[in-house]
Amino acid sequence: MTRPPALSLVVPAYNEEKRLPVSLARISEWVLSRSPQLSVEVLVVDDGSSDRTAAVAEKTAAGLGLDFRVLRLPRNRGKGAAVREGVLAAAGEQVLVTDADLSTPIEEVDKLLAAGAPVAIGSRAVDETLVKQRQSLFRVASGKLFNLLVRLLAVSGIHDTQCGFKLFRADAAREVFSRATVDRFAFDVEALLLARRLGYPIAEVPVLWFNSPDTRVGLGGGLEAFAALFRIRRRVAQTLRERPPAPRAP
Repeated sequence: MTRPPALSLVVPAYNEEKRLPVSLARISEWVLSRSPQLSVEVLVVDDGSSDRTAAVAEKTAAGLGLDFRVLRLPRNRGKGAAVREGVLAAAGEQVLVTDADLSTPIEEVDKLLAAGAPVAIGSRAVDETLVKQRQSLFRVASGKLFNLLVRLLAVSGIHDTQCGFKLFRADAAREVFSRATVDRFAFDVEALLLARRLGYPIAEVPVLWFNSPDTRVGLGGGLEAFAALFRIRRRVAQTLRERPPAPRAP
């Protein structure tokens, strides 16, 4: 029986034909440079792109020799939907969700692995000196307000739910994302609230982060995320009533 990969990398991608080749090359270099080697699979989830994201990803990965798959969504559904599809298709013992631009360098996954938690999330708020390229003052301020509301309304004690660099143990990944429903930008909050309600400890780990000026989160998406906060608690409670967690061995 083939042993599953130690790590699955899930990369949601929407119109990323320009940035993916560089990011996939960096991932390949990291995989090959590790000693001892780590078995890694890469899943790019094309979220209904209107450009050549899927074709470019496949061509690039073939030249790099990565264990690689592209999943295609027939229409643009949102980052949350793309992440959910990728995570549920992943075969790894650990599943890392990372942005296509690698705003957090792939090497930072070692910090999350070292945390030893079922859910370990990269954070820009625990140690702000690790934020090497900052967002605009407006985005920083709105991000802090959003995370304050997250702590008050959904997931207390977590200071940065929106950093796109999160590691899930395989069982936690399946339990969380098989119940997740949010398709767009507040999916992180739903996933972390589900993890907590399902009894999985969450480690918040400071990581390097470089702002990408070509962000895919516009003002409309940000406002949508704020509005979604008021629905997520009710939706998660209903989901867990309909599908309570199975008893776990002590």
